[in-house]
Amino acid sequence: MPFVKAVSAIGELVIKPIKSVGSYALFISTAIKNCFFPPVKGFLLFRQMEFVGNKSFGIIVISAVMIGAVFGLILGDIFRTFGAESMLGAAAGISLSKELAPVFAGFLVTARAGSAMAAEIATMRVNEQIDAMRVMAVNPHGYLVAPRILASVIMLPLLTCIFILTGVFTAFLIGISFFDIDVGTFFEKMRWMVKTKYIFQGMTKGAVFGFILAAIGCYKGFYAGGGAKGVGRATTEAVVISLVAILVSDYFISYLQFDQVF
Repeated sequence: MPFVKAVSAIGELVIKPIKSVGSYALFISTAIKNCFFPPVKGFLLFRQMEFVGNKSFGIIVISAVMIGAVFGLILGDIFRTFGAESMLGAAAGISLSKELAPVFAGFLVTARAGSAMAAEIATMRVNEQIDAMRVMAVNPHGYLVAPRILASVIMLPLLTCIFILTGVFTAFLIGISFFDIDVGTFFEKMRWMVKTKYIFQGMTKGAVFGFILAAIGCYKGFYAGGGAKGVGRATTEAVVISLVAILVSDYFISYLQFDQVF
C-alpha cells in the first residue's frame, strides 16, 4: 500500500543516519583505543608520518607561497588606501596562524592523503584482505587505522606551522617589493600583534583536522563494498565529508577560541 511504503521510506531515512552515526562512533572508539592499548608499532607510525607529512611538504609549501602572495597583494592594496601598509605583516600573521594555514593544510592533506587512505583500505576490504588479517590474528584497527589517525594528528600541526612560516615570508617579500614597506616596521608590527597563542590555536585546529580526515577516510574505506565502484564511491565520500567536516569544526573551534582573543 502507498501509505505503508511512505512510512517505510520515512523510517529508513530516519534510521539510516542514526545507524551510520552509531557505526562511526564505535569505529572511532575502537581506533582510539588501539592507538594506545597496545601502543602503535613504531615502524607503522613512522611510515604513515612519512606518507602524511613528508610527502605533503611540497604541496603545502607551493600553496602557502601562492596564498601568501595573493594575500599580500590584496591586503597591501587595501592598506595602502588608508596609508597603513605597515600592518600587512600583522594581518598576514594573524589570519594565517588562526585560520588560513590550518584550513588549507587540512584541505590539501585530505585531497592527497585522506583520499589515499580511503582508497587503500577500501581496496583491501573488497579484496577480502581485511578478513584475511583477522584470520591471521592481526587486528586491522591496530594495524591499518590507528597508525594513520595518530600520524595525521601529529603531522598536521607541523604542516600548519610550515604553511604559516612560508605564507608570512611570501607576504613579506610582496610587501617590501610592491609596497615599499620597511623591513623593521613589518616585523615590529607583526611582533606587536601576532601572539604566540595564535600559533598554538592554529596547531590545535591542525590536530583536530588531522583526526577528522584520517578517521573519516579510514571509516569509509573500512566499510566499503561493491568492488571497484565501491572503492571509488568510498574515496569520493571520504573527501567530500572530510572537507565539510573540517569547515564545520573550524567554525566551532574558532568560536571556542574567540574569547581568548581579548
